[in-house]
Amino acid sequence: MNNNNAYNGNNGVRPLRWITRSSSRKAKAEYHHQRKVYPVAAIHGGDKYRIADTGAYRESGWQRLRNSEDIFIMTEFEKIYSFESLYNAYRKARQGKRWKGAAAKFEVNLLEALNLLSYQLRTKRYTMSPYNTFEVYEPKKRVVMSNSYKDKVVQHALCDNVLEPILTRSFIRDNYASQVGKGTHDGLGRLQEFLRRFYRKNGVDGWILKGDISKYFYSIRHDVLKTLIREKITDPDVLWLVDLIIDSTEGNVGIPIGNQTSQLFALLYLDGLDHFVKEKLGIKYYGRYMDDFFLIHEDKEYLRHCRKEIEAFAAARGLSLNAKTNIYPLKNGIDFLGFHTYLTDTGKVIRKVRRRSKNNMKRKLKKFAGLKAAGKIDQQTIEQSYQSWRGHASKGNCYHLIRRTDQYYKSLFGIEEKGSDAPPILPCGEIPCRECPYYHESYFCGYISEYCDVFGSFENH
Repeated sequence: MNNNNAYNGNNGVRPLRWITRSSSRKAKAEYHHQRKVYPVAAIHGGDKYRIADTGAYRESGWQRLRNSEDIFIMTEFEKIYSFESLYNAYRKARQGKRWKGAAAKFEVNLLEALNLLSYQLRTKRYTMSPYNTFEVYEPKKRVVMSNSYKDKVVQHALCDNVLEPILTRSFIRDNYASQVGKGTHDGLGRLQEFLRRFYRKNGVDGWILKGDISKYFYSIRHDVLKTLIREKITDPDVLWLVDLIIDSTEGNVGIPIGNQTSQLFALLYLDGLDHFVKEKLGIKYYGRYMDDFFLIHEDKEYLRHCRKEIEAFAAARGLSLNAKTNIYPLKNGIDFLGFHTYLTDTGKVIRKVRRRSKNNMKRKLKKFAGLKAAGKIDQQTIEQSYQSWRGHASKGNCYHLIRRTDQYYKSLFGIEEKGSDAPPILPCGEIPCRECPYYHESYFCGYISEYCDVFGSFENH
C-alpha cells in the first residue's frame, strides 16, 4: 500500500485535522468532505472562524447580527404586504397564465397594482373579488370556484411567506399533498417502501384499510378550521386576512377548491388525524394524500377497530367516510394516486395504471381525432396531452401498455415511425384475427398461446 496516499484506509475521505488556538472555548472542527470543500479544517476562536490554510477571518452569523446597528425584523403580516413579497407572489401567480387577459391587464399597470394591494392590505381595506364558478367532470363532477388575479397574488404572498412555513411544521412525513418536495410520486414511492418493509416482516399475509373522506372540501367547517389555525398563528393582522378568505363563501361549511389557501387548510384540517393514527393507534405503515389515506396492518380485526376510531375522529370535525372505504387483503393491492399497486408472492411490488385511466385516454384520443378533423385542434396540443399521460404511465410497470398505446396513437393520427416497415394497425372486425399482421402464436411446454401485438391477449379485444 502506498503510505503517501492520504486517502488510504479512510474510504476516500481526508482525515480530520484538529488545530487549537488560545481561547476560552473549546476548539471546534468543521467536517467537510474533501471532494466538495477545501480546506478540510477550520480554527475556532471566540466568535470568529479562520480558514486554516488562508488566514482569512469571518464572523459567525450571530456575531454579525449582534454587531449590526440596522436590524429590522418584519412581522408576519409585513412579510405579506411588503412590495418585495407581493412582487415575488405576482411572478409565481403569472406562471402559465401570462397569455390570459386578466394577467396581461395586471402586468400593464404592475407597479400601481402592487402598490395598491400593499396599501389595501396594510390599512385593512382589502376585499376579495367575486368567484368565477364552473364545473369539471374529470375524474368526477366537481364545482370549482376560481378567484380573481389580484386575489391569487395575495394568496401566494400569504401562503409562501406565512402559512406554509408555520402550518407545515407539524405535518408528518407521510402527508404527501401540496408541499414542496412531495406529491403523487413521493406518495407512490412511500407506499412501495411500506409494502416491501411489511413483506420482509410478515410476508403477504396482511390487510389494507383504504379510506376516503366524503366531499372533503365541501364539508370543512369554518369554526373548526379557524380554531386550528389560531393554535399555530397568533398575529391578529394575519388572522384578519385568513378569516377574510375563509368567510369568502357563504355559510359555515365548505372552502373553495380553487383557492391556494384551501390546499393548506385542507392539509391542516386532518393533521390531527395523522398524528392520531401514527401515535395513538400505533399504525406504522400509514399515508395520506389530502382526503385519501391507507393503513397497512397484519391484523384485520385491529384495522376494524381503527376504522371505528377514525370515523369517530372525523365525525367530531363534521366529516364522514364514503362508501369506498373498506378493508382488503394485502395481496389484492390498493388503488392509490392513479395506480393499482400490489405485492406478489415473491415480494415484488407491481404498479399498474388503473383501468379507468387507460380507458379515459383512449376515449380522449378518439375525441381529439374528431376535433382535429374538424379543424378545432392542432396536432401539437394533442401531442402535449398524450405525452402528459405517457409520462404518468411511465411511473409504473407499464412498458407494454405504453408500447401498445403508442401504436394506437400513431395509427389514429397517421404518424409513421421513421425506418419502420410495420403495417398499419387494422381495427378488429375488418379481417379475421389470425390473418392480422400483429397476430402471433407462442409455444411453451406443449401449449399454444395466442397474442396480439396491438391489444395484448385476446381477452383485451
